[in-house]
Amino acid sequence: MAKHVVASAKRIIDAPAEVVYRYLADMHLQAQFLPPPFYDFEVLEGGKGAGSVISFKIKSAGGVHELRMELSEPEPGQTLVQTDTGGRRLVRTFTVTARGKQALVNISSSFEGEVGVAGFVEGIIAPRRLHRIYLQELTRLNDYATKQRASLT
Repeated sequence: MAKHVVASAKRIIDAPAEVVYRYLADMHLQAQFLPPPFYDFEVLEGGKGAGSVISFKIKSAGGVHELRMELSEPEPGQTLVQTDTGGRRLVRTFTVTARGKQALVNISSSFEGEVGVAGFVEGIIAPRRLHRIYLQELTRLNDYATKQRASLT
């Protein structure tokens, strides 16, 4: 039986929630926020919000995983979900909550891990590794938001 693996990270972003959500929903910007081990990011359909389809690769201890993600917005302006259409069943959820003139962004993910000993190890290592990666992603998002704000002044 496969192990369900969950990981998350959150950070305050120095921009209003509606602006941050717009950045996250724009798949052409997503590539700028993704740190290594994500690569080969491509917008396949759409490009903004629900109905968009993206693909990317991610390096992990188990090798390289190619993912094709469909986007939905269960709560437009607040929750954006990327769902893998392939075998890993990865779901990445971005939740944006207003905090005055800033936004609290939470990235969480879950997927069906490996089985057996490999699954046991993955269940320990993957959440920690993904937490660090998601913190890098949030830092890149904050850097982008800060640069955009500075260019308006």
